Amino acid sequence: MSFQDKVVLVTGASSGIGAAIAEKFAAEGAKVAIVARNTTKLAEVSKKCEEVGSKPLVIVADVTTEESARKAVSQTIDQFGKLDVLINNAGIMKFASILDENAIEAFDHTMVTNLRSVVCFTHIAGPHIVASKGNIINISSIAALGVVVDKAFAYCTSKAGLDHFTRCMALELAPKGVRVNTINPGPVRTDIISNSMGVDKATQDAMYEGSENVTPLGRISESEEVADLTLFLASDKAKGITGSSYVIDNGIILLGLLKNE
Repeated sequence: MSFQDKVVLVTGASSGIGAAIAEKFAAEGAKVAIVARNTTKLAEVSKKCEEVGSKPLVIVADVTTEESARKAVSQTIDQFGKLDVLINNAGIMKFASILDENAIEAFDHTMVTNLRSVVCFTHIAGPHIVASKGNIINISSIAALGVVVDKAFAYCTSKAGLDHFTRCMALELAPKGVRVNTINPGPVRTDIISNSMGVDKATQDAMYEGSENVTPLGRISESEEVADLTLFLASDKAKGITGSSYVIDNGIILLGLLKNE
């Protein structure tokens, strides 16, 4: 499918799912703006996008602030003149028990990153998406549908809120020709575990291997698979789809989600 001359803004694009999404859109002819805090990783993603398509607009910003959201959207419009697709992908996972001293800190940090930032970007980018009759895709999680692991109340709550916000926006913006959907991945081989838990690569790989062993399909997803689904939902092939949550989890939900061993 081609996104020739379409403009796509991707948050959390410095690695993992966000990076794969940016590269896929670039390969399909889109003009891409990538947003994240890590300058070095953004440069690496920019190089890959340029190799398969065109050089993206690189925006170094912290998505948790409204100022950064305005900066990202305004720079995208200044550079490309419009915005067709907004991909709200940035997210974190903070672990804490509700009884821990840092419970509220973990909750606030998670909610401002995983939910409030999406509300801000949607609010600021909304008029431009309406003008182009484009669409919005929010990267959620199967954590929105069930408790995936112990001490992840903040993450699960943020993703459940994200799914319902998506449905609210889908209903509100449908009369304006705008579609809004979520993608709910199960375990995906990215660096979110090491970033969130501070574990080394060997521990991270062992955790992913453990996840593979509990999925009905005996595997976990790669970032590129989520990116492929994102492109489908953003394309005209999905023109009748809005307010939906697309699960890509290799069947974990069939087993009642992940069990905390």
